[in-house]
Amino acid sequence: MADTPKKLLIAASGTGGHLFPAIATAEQLSDYQIEWLGVPDRLETKLVPQQYPLHTIAVEGFQQRFGLGSLRIFGRLSGAIVQVRQLLQRGQFQGVLTTGGYIAAPALIAARSLGLPTILHESNALPGKVTRWLSPWCSTVALGFEAAATYLPRARKLCVGTPVRSQFRAALQASVKPSELGIPADVPLIVVVGGSQGAVAVNRLVRQCVPTWTEAGAWIVHLTGENDPEADTLSHPHYIALPFYDDMAWLLQRANLAVSRAGAGTLTELAVTQTPAILIPYPFAAEDHQTYNAAIFAAAGAAQVCRQSELTPELLEQKGLCLLRSPNQLQQMATAAGRLAIVDSAERLATLVRDSLSAIPKKR
Repeated sequence: MADTPKKLLIAASGTGGHLFPAIATAEQLSDYQIEWLGVPDRLETKLVPQQYPLHTIAVEGFQQRFGLGSLRIFGRLSGAIVQVRQLLQRGQFQGVLTTGGYIAAPALIAARSLGLPTILHESNALPGKVTRWLSPWCSTVALGFEAAATYLPRARKLCVGTPVRSQFRAALQASVKPSELGIPADVPLIVVVGGSQGAVAVNRLVRQCVPTWTEAGAWIVHLTGENDPEADTLSHPHYIALPFYDDMAWLLQRANLAVSRAGAGTLTELAVTQTPAILIPYPFAAEDHQTYNAAIFAAAGAAQVCRQSELTPELLEQKGLCLLRSPNQLQQMATAAGRLAIVDSAERLATLVRDSLSAIPKKR
């Protein structure tokens, strides 16, 4: 009888920052039988069922301080661990891959209680709580940034970068195409990216800069997200506001400058496309982890970083103008961004999965 493929459970939930690296890695493991663990009513319920069987459990994040709410969360966590353990046994899975977040806790604890290999990918420069707590239990912790290793002294770890979507990589390799947005080839382009959830505060700052930037000859493509009530309040022939744009690989390659949040997924795309950036870390991200991410790019010379609390429209306006008027500096930043890119990250993470599961004999 032919060998049956090994079974892998992938636990990834919530935002694109957790889901897209997991999906990119899963695509490199086409010879594995993959099923997915997520949470009801999150992004995975829209993206995953098209490709993989999806199981959902009810689990929440951990509060900052211990209290009655924490008791309820720990109660749900205990129940989730039992559910995942039963799923792993019933499905005869041979390993677990997770990209962090609070769904990682029940997945990792359940898998380790059964003696299964566990691979955890941490995309941020400052690892999250779950990663810091449970990394010693993991077979391997894959890092998006080498700097994260400092916070995980007891873990077996390897820097592999953060995987980007296969469609993104394919678009990078495609021949350059004319702009679908009507942007002339010879004008400077600023692309504003708020991340998968958008960024209303950044949007407001940028709209106040548009008159000066366009007067200087720039075009602006502004990805506002879907949660900005003021998204349609500005009109200018050289200003294009969209909730999102599918072909981010082309758009970032075309951009002379990006104004962006500092989520790990977005930074990975900026590095791969070698796009200079002004980074405005989301100030309410867990443990301010976006500031740690941005600091890596600033130290490498790939970006300038502005704290949202200290940023005024006038300051952002002038930073953008100074960079647009300094093509040599932009080129140096682009080169520095490229040095941070690990283009084959998905393959590297897939190799870690294979190595971790290689000791388990296939079923016949």
